[in-house]
Amino acid sequence: MLDQVAIKSVRADSVAVLIVGDRPVYRSSLRSLLDGADGVEVVGDVDTGPEAATAIHQLRPDVVLLHVAPSSAPTVEVITSIAERRPDTAVLIVSIAHNQEAFLAAMRAGVRGYLSRGAPSQDLVLAIRIVQSGGLVFDSSTSEWVTDHLSQSVGAAKPFPELTDRELEVLELVADGLGTATIAQQLGLSIKTVRNYLSRIFAKLHLVDRAEAAVRARQAGLGH
Repeated sequence: MLDQVAIKSVRADSVAVLIVGDRPVYRSSLRSLLDGADGVEVVGDVDTGPEAATAIHQLRPDVVLLHVAPSSAPTVEVITSIAERRPDTAVLIVSIAHNQEAFLAAMRAGVRGYLSRGAPSQDLVLAIRIVQSGGLVFDSSTSEWVTDHLSQSVGAAKPFPELTDRELEVLELVADGLGTATIAQQLGLSIKTVRNYLSRIFAKLHLVDRAEAAVRARQAGLGH
């Protein structure tokens, strides 16, 4: 059941986590694993349907822990919606990785991490903290896919593969010298959303400011 006021009780130094999945039993299991973990507070757990979008909007979690059943592919629509509407919310998938194409589709949609179901609580907490701070997490079942994918696409891959398509689009406009308001107008986004995208870009690429971002982007061939 969604607790609409849970977010207000989260400590300032804690990572607010929303668990999303279509299996109540496993959502409960994830919640039990995280209960009592230092620096992490679960603000709710919901189904992957329309309730997920409402919960993300109301609770504003730092991290969405998305459980994907082994028999189904990650819900790209859910991931894309989070990336578009809450670009400062990280998505971490917990599943049994069995489909490389589904995994890569999830990463392209904006997922920041993939952890095997059954991972110990300390690994889960560490992964949550890493993706919340802008990092990427892959466990042993998916790291080989990432390595193979990157090695096979050298020269053809888009620059900065850790960025989502929308983040890359924003970075290219930064390379063109456009300001935040102009970028927002051109992409049909709010200024706040563009600022969120910029924050994520800076964190992922370890950049200090827009000037450094523009230089890095142009070095990578972005900009017109």
